[in-house]
Amino acid sequence: MRLESLLDIAQRFELNVPATSLETLRPLVQITNDPPNHDAFLSKFFVLRRFYRTPEVIHRLVYEVVADAALDNVKYLELRFSPQALSRERGFAIGEVTDWVIDAVNQASRDYRIVVGLIVTLVRHDPIEQATHVARVAMERKNKGIVGLDLAGDEVRYPPEPFTPLFKEAREEGLGITIHAGEWTSARGVQQALDELYADRIGHGIRTMENSKILRMVLERMPTFEVCLTSNLQSGVVRELDHHPLVDMLDLGLNATINTDDPTVSNCTLSDEFEIAVNALGLSYQTLRNAILVSARGAFLPKNGRFQLVTYFENALPVDTPPITESPILSMHA
Repeated sequence: MRLESLLDIAQRFELNVPATSLETLRPLVQITNDPPNHDAFLSKFFVLRRFYRTPEVIHRLVYEVVADAALDNVKYLELRFSPQALSRERGFAIGEVTDWVIDAVNQASRDYRIVVGLIVTLVRHDPIEQATHVARVAMERKNKGIVGLDLAGDEVRYPPEPFTPLFKEAREEGLGITIHAGEWTSARGVQQALDELYADRIGHGIRTMENSKILRMVLERMPTFEVCLTSNLQSGVVRELDHHPLVDMLDLGLNATINTDDPTVSNCTLSDEFEIAVNALGLSYQTLRNAILVSARGAFLPKNGRFQLVTYFENALPVDTPPITESPILSMHA
């Protein structure tokens, strides 16, 4: 989300946010000089919730997120959002908030000629009754732009068992399943995501490399991994980018892709992430091209849609020579 818009909203609604300029607002909602840990990273989201004041504000913020992705030359975007986070501050109904997001995405998609799918995020620490309601809202809108269901939160204190029936139902309804796992905690979360939550994709999943048994299982099943370099550094998951497990994941042939996590909090674009992959990790153009194609193959689209997406990027990105002009990119964890 644009800082300028957040500042405008804070001033217009006289929010209880101690910010009078972009520079005083920035450390409240973005990682700046924060310690690299989980709590500092998540604290920004609690501040951002204060800004979701009206349907018009939510529409504006969502519209600008899609517009900014398109301006970064993203051609296909899977944008995840939490209806709970958008609704909690003002008590909006989950269904109406979801519809506002869908409307904003549809308008921005038309205006900026970008294809967008929406992934609804459930939160492990929310009551299962609320998670069930949110999941049902998502499933009811599977033909209106909702393409997937996600689960985020503390994997240790909140195990997956209560959510298993929900994700089984979502899978049967045709939604793609992506699960935050193997990020701050062990590789065990990746195994649980695959065995108990029907995951097609794993959000982060870099701890997979720490457990040879689970790594063998992953090599057999080949889920798609949504790797987010900048946020892994900012949240303390890795200490240095040049030691990031992505390199080993790619060397082993895992379906690892490059994503932004949260562009607002991390203050990054997908182009920034690709630049980091080149400069900090030393990845080649051919490796990046293949990662984009892996993303396209793992997109939450019907089979024909995935084929068209893969074909588009195969044609847009030369095999041997990096294009002179700006290259189109794809994001699935934003």
